[in-house]
Amino acid sequence: MTVKALACELPAALGLPLSRMSHADIAREVRRRGLVACISDKTVWRWLNEDAIRPWQHRCWIFPRDPQFAPKAGRILDLYGGQWQGEPLREDEYVICADEKTSIQARSRTHPTLAPRPGSPMRVEHEYRRCGAWAYLAALDVRAAKLFGRCEATTGIVPFGLLVDQVMMSPPYNEARRVFWVLDNGSSHRGQRSVRRLQARYPCIVPVHTPVHASWLNQVEIYFSVVQRKALSPNDFASLKEVQQRLLDFQAYYESIAKPFEWKFTRKDLAELMIKWDTHSREVPSQAA
Repeated sequence: MTVKALACELPAALGLPLSRMSHADIAREVRRRGLVACISDKTVWRWLNEDAIRPWQHRCWIFPRDPQFAPKAGRILDLYGGQWQGEPLREDEYVICADEKTSIQARSRTHPTLAPRPGSPMRVEHEYRRCGAWAYLAALDVRAAKLFGRCEATTGIVPFGLLVDQVMMSPPYNEARRVFWVLDNGSSHRGQRSVRRLQARYPCIVPVHTPVHASWLNQVEIYFSVVQRKALSPNDFASLKEVQQRLLDFQAYYESIAKPFEWKFTRKDLAELMIKWDTHSREVPSQAA
């Protein structure tokens, strides 16, 4: 139990000049403290493995700081469930998720990529020449898996406005009762000024912003992850034109085979998550003390 407790401490709290500890580091520290006369690295690993304690691993995260996190997130979850303010969405009401995927580079490899063959995976030359970068702006109709997208030299109010026009000038959105746009807090579309700007051009638009640092609530981010895996990795493009063609061709291909994402995170899950975060926020100060 003492060894496991030691493994759950930050190295700095133990006075160790390490960013994270391996099982060998822990065994060494246990011996240095005189907790045991002798212990092997493998024994420490076995003990930690019993409780899935892996201090040599880490992941980055952002603790939620938006005081209105729950109500903002709840509105989006309601939309994904087909409701708005307690009323079901009508047939002529739509939910669009939109965002930008920035800095998509064209990397021209110094040697041609080799196709896979028996006993050998695809081989991609490590060195490359930079040929510029695109910002890919995309919008997803979450209930129809319909996609809109465009490549721009940069992000901003004007490029995002072009994406909005691309969607709102197309049927059935041009005749919709309401079109809900789920957006994050990027500079192109955040705040009340953005709301006024969008509604001045298209009165049927209802912008719905995610909480700060909660882009995971925007379903277009799932599509972006598919784009990264399926269309952009490995990155081997001779020009920006090739990148643009790949993105738009993949968009059409994906739309032809895609189904709406099966979104399972509900208001019940949100309530449980808020309790977990609240508990953690109370624990952190005591740990720091």
